[in-house]
Amino acid sequence: MLSCHYIQKGCLFTHPNLPLHSLIPLLKSALSRTLSLFPPLAGRLITDSHGYLYIACNDAGVDFIHANATALRICDLLSQLDVPESFKEFFAFDRKVSYTGHFSPILAVQVTELADGIFIGCAVNHAVTDGTSFWNFFNTFAQLSRGASNCIRNIPDFHRESVLISDAVLRLPEGGPQVTFDANAPLRERIFSFSREAIQKLKAIANNRRWPENNNFAGELLRKKSNDNLLKENKATTILENWFKVNSNSISKPQTVEISSFQSVCALLWRGVTRARKLPSSKTTTFRMAVNCRHRLEPKLEAYYFGNAIQSVPTYASAGEVLSRDLRWCAEQLNKNVKAHDDTMVRRFVEDWERNPRCFPLGNPDGASITMGSSPRFPMYDNNFGWGRRKSEQI
Repeated sequence: MLSCHYIQKGCLFTHPNLPLHSLIPLLKSALSRTLSLFPPLAGRLITDSHGYLYIACNDAGVDFIHANATALRICDLLSQLDVPESFKEFFAFDRKVSYTGHFSPILAVQVTELADGIFIGCAVNHAVTDGTSFWNFFNTFAQLSRGASNCIRNIPDFHRESVLISDAVLRLPEGGPQVTFDANAPLRERIFSFSREAIQKLKAIANNRRWPENNNFAGELLRKKSNDNLLKENKATTILENWFKVNSNSISKPQTVEISSFQSVCALLWRGVTRARKLPSSKTTTFRMAVNCRHRLEPKLEAYYFGNAIQSVPTYASAGEVLSRDLRWCAEQLNKNVKAHDDTMVRRFVEDWERNPRCFPLGNPDGASITMGSSPRFPMYDNNFGWGRRKSEQI
C-alpha cells in the first residue's frame, strides 16, 4: 500500500455552540489523548539497511491544522453536482502516496472553519491503517472530544502474530514507488446518492424478488435490521403475509445465494461503467473489492486489530458477459469471490505476494478496471463530538 494515496475522510457539521477559540484547544487535547491509544499514528515509517519496513513509534507527532474558509457555506459544498475543486484543500497531504510517511506525518487532522459550519478532515497513511482501524481512531477521537474518557471500549489491538506480517523485503526504486498515471490530469469527481428505497428495490431485483407497489410495507420489510415479530398464535403479521403472497413463486424456489445491498450496487456500477466505456465484447473487465481479513483468518484477528488487514479481491468477466447477463449474474460473481476469500485464500494471496513483492498498482492501465473501496459496514455514523449530528460525511 506504499503506492496508495493517504486515506482522506471527514465529517461536516453546522457550527457547534462552542466558539472556535475554545473548540480548537479542546480538539487538540482530545487528539493528543487519542494518540496515546494509537501510538503508531504519531510515528514515522522506517526502512532499515536490510530493506525491512516498519513503523517507529517515536512520538514524532502529527499535523493539526486550523484553516479558514469562511467565504464558503455548507450549501456551497453540498448543493453542487460535482465535488468542488476547493474541497481538496480541506485535507492535508492531498495526492500524497503513503511512501512519504518516511518523512511526513502518518496522520494529519484539519479543522476547516466555514461561514456556517466546520469540517473535520483526516488524512492518514494507508500503508499503516485501513478503514476499520481509521474509523476506530476517529470515533475514539470524537468520544474523547465530548469528554467521555471513562468508557473507551474499542481499544486497538497491536499484536503482530499474523500471516499478514511478512518478512519479505519489498525493493523500491530510489525515491519510492512511482505513480503510474498523471496525477495532474483533470479529474472530475461526483457523489451519487442512492435513496434507501432505490437500494432496497435494487436488492430485490438482484435476488429475483418482485418489488411490491405498496412501498410502505416494502420499506418495513426490507429495512436493514428490521425484525417483524409474529402475532399471537404464531400468525404472521400482515406485512409478512403480503410478502409471501407476492413472492410465492420465487420463495418456492429458494435462491442459493443471498445478494447483499452493497453487492447489488456494485453490480449496477460494474454494468453501467462497462457500458459507458464501450469496450469490445471480448475485453476482460476487472472489478476489485477491498476485503477485511480480520474475521477470515484462522485464528481470527481481534475485531479492533490495528493496521492494514485488507486484501484486494478481483472478479473478472468479459465486457460481453457483464452486459449480456443480468444484474443478479454480475452480483453473484462478486458474491462468490468475496465469500470464497477464506483463511486459505488470504494465505494464498500472502504467499503469492512474498514470491514477488510489489506495490499495489494504481490507475486503470487497461481501461477496463474498477476498484471499489471503503465499506457500508464502517461505523461512519457512530462518532459524536458532543455538538449534534453531522450534516454530511465525505470520503
